[in-house]
Amino acid sequence: MYDQSLVREILVQIHGAGQTLLQRFQPVRNVKDFTGSAAGMEKLDSICMLLIAIGEALKNLDKVTGKTLLQHYPEVDWKKAKAMRDIITQVSDLSY
Repeated sequence: MYDQSLVREILVQIHGAGQTLLQRFQPVRNVKDFTGSAAGMEKLDSICMLLIAIGEALKNLDKVTGKTLLQHYPEVDWKKAKAMRDIITQVSDLSY
């Protein structure tokens, strides 16, 4: 059996990051809202960091639970959700 308090903490972190994402995306209407200013680019960077954190947390969740928790929710493509972290970090590495 896995550490339920650790799993709960990871889920709380994922939920918090998701709530922050929703808040940060709220004023965004088009690509120019990101690319049109330095503040927009900072917003994009912060959103990307939250997506990276969620992807990493999902990977940790799988590790902590021995891949037994997420399989109960097959309607979600967890593989892609976790892969977004890798994709964003690869793109980030290219742009710096």
